[in-house]
Amino acid sequence: MKKTVVINVVGLTHRLIGEHTPFITSFLNQGKACTISPVLPAVTCTAQATYLTGKWPSAHGIVGNGWYFKEECETKFWRQSNKLVQSDKLWDKLKAQDADFTCANLFWWYNMYSTVDYSVTPRPNYLADGRKIPDVYSYPSQLRDQLQEELGTFPLFHFWGPKTSIKSSKWIADAAIRTDRYHNPTLSLVYLPHLDYNLQRYGNTFDGIGKDLREIDGVVQQLIAHYEQQQAHIVLLSEYGITNVDHPVHLNRILRSEGYLSIREERGLELLDMGASKAFAVADHQIAHIYLNDQSIKPQLKAQLEKIPGVDRVLDDTGIAEAKLSHDRCGDLLVVADANSWFTYYYWLEDKKAPDFARTVDIHKKPGYDPVEMFTDPKDKLVMPKVMLKLAKKKLGFRTVMDIIPLNASLIRGSHGRVPEREEDYPVLISNNPALLTQPKVEATEVFTILENHVLNK
Repeated sequence: MKKTVVINVVGLTHRLIGEHTPFITSFLNQGKACTISPVLPAVTCTAQATYLTGKWPSAHGIVGNGWYFKEECETKFWRQSNKLVQSDKLWDKLKAQDADFTCANLFWWYNMYSTVDYSVTPRPNYLADGRKIPDVYSYPSQLRDQLQEELGTFPLFHFWGPKTSIKSSKWIADAAIRTDRYHNPTLSLVYLPHLDYNLQRYGNTFDGIGKDLREIDGVVQQLIAHYEQQQAHIVLLSEYGITNVDHPVHLNRILRSEGYLSIREERGLELLDMGASKAFAVADHQIAHIYLNDQSIKPQLKAQLEKIPGVDRVLDDTGIAEAKLSHDRCGDLLVVADANSWFTYYYWLEDKKAPDFARTVDIHKKPGYDPVEMFTDPKDKLVMPKVMLKLAKKKLGFRTVMDIIPLNASLIRGSHGRVPEREEDYPVLISNNPALLTQPKVEATEVFTILENHVLNK
């Protein structure tokens, strides 16, 4: 088998490769590329599961970055267990063919308790006093200690939140190189999230993201230089392209106004009671799963959703099956935004009644994805002193809420999840072995076979 590395440069598209990415441009010119028809929804967890299983969401079950867990009547995002992916993975197939094959997974999702040989994934410590301490989980467990001793603690707050920066992707790249030196895996999967941040903040404007493109280009160059020394097959790919948006759509507020939502008030703040609601939306970028506790309202609700400005289409059972999303985890209806719109999870009608977690970075409590977590209030000139004061209180042992996230969805300028109108905004796959790319455009499920062939063809 041939040593192979797959570098997942989140958000990379043909539109972005050029002046600001000289190394990636050179790598493309020396190799070969194809575009990937994005899976629906074109979001991180669904795309990665599709690439690594060669199956559609109807088979592997990852219908988004999160979904409604019906037995618990709770929405959960960003789970970690690989057992949630209900199909065999690429490394399982390759292990069956060669007992000497090994795989390292650096930060691709569902990276806990999998059958890879080496894994590293973000796993903060949540302390009883309310603090969140940066950390990672690894297998074997000593890899975590070894990496953080050499590289420092994983910069979690640069991985997500208002402080996002190249530091997190750089740490992951350095960890991948060290893991490779320690263990020499046959296949390495490396996740570089950096472009995801400012593309969502600013959209496809080189004034906003030119620096980010140059930064990720440097990290990719560092990785490729390491693997080229070992004559490895090298694949650069992405999961989706981010396109410009300017219209947030608050589906749950609309459902509430129509009497479908059930809301509990606690301490003067509102919580969405999903188990008691007739219908509610689980928003995930430009798609939303609509779950029904009352199936009788389905036809009328579909018609109502289709009339909402910003909604492109609403898929019922037939449309969901055609999109290859028929799975018990999928919503009873699936709403797709139009090209300029995206969906918030917001359900409160007055900001003073928003739940306490709404103004914090809390990817697990929110019943939907919230990209506004990358911002602090641009109108608050004292936000940094407030942050420093809150951090000081936490270090002294006081409980305090880091409530610095605005409730202003109009700040977001880029999103993804639907299939873009232009192929220049599709995800890309670039290989340093042109013979292994035979088509200019492939389905998301075909990425599995392309990666497999890179390992099997010496």
